[in-house]
Amino acid sequence: MDSLSTGRVAHTLQQMFAEAEQADRALMAQFSETDHPEQLIADTIAEHFAEERRDLRGFYHGYADNFLNVTPAYGQFLYQCARASKATRIVEFGTSMGVSTVYLAAALRDMGGGHLIGSELEPGKAARARANLEAAGLADLVDIRVGDARETLSDVHGAIDLVLLDGAFSLYLPVLKLLEPHLKSGALILAENAFDHENDYLDYVRDPANGYLSQSIPINPGRGNEFSLVTR
Repeated sequence: MDSLSTGRVAHTLQQMFAEAEQADRALMAQFSETDHPEQLIADTIAEHFAEERRDLRGFYHGYADNFLNVTPAYGQFLYQCARASKATRIVEFGTSMGVSTVYLAAALRDMGGGHLIGSELEPGKAARARANLEAAGLADLVDIRVGDARETLSDVHGAIDLVLLDGAFSLYLPVLKLLEPHLKSGALILAENAFDHENDYLDYVRDPANGYLSQSIPINPGRGNEFSLVTR
């Protein structure tokens, strides 16, 4: 059974991607209008980290109307990972408007149920994500917690099968360490925007001594997608 192709999930995703394209068009155009996109990306990442550390809430409030969502290809990959690992408990850092959440919750629904805990800093985005999940018929599977993930994910209780990191870049490692006591052996950690630029998160998960087997994956090159397996 695959709910991505037809019905409420497919319709909701189609609507969300159309809204995202319109909302993020100007932002994405910045990277296509330069003769040196790689340098622009590197400079943007460095500035991004600096601004996050200076004022996390203020910085992300500036993107309150942007989706900053995963692509359809990556969303399908998330769905496949959840189903292949037979995940029943998923944690998502960075819910935004809920595109990736719909893919992950759809996988849970298609396997008979489960629970997804999401964290989103912006209250308005969390409200829109809940509405989108309601439209897709998946709201009963998801608990979206509003606030700083270092607080909202401090009490996830129980074992975790899969984690998606897609929020503030500078918090990937702190959030992962917060969740580590709950990670099952064999759990999957998927990090979007884990750019290879002075990134302590990548240094950590790529060191086998820390209990992970990790590598970048070629889905949407340039997006910094890292795939890690808990080996301990």
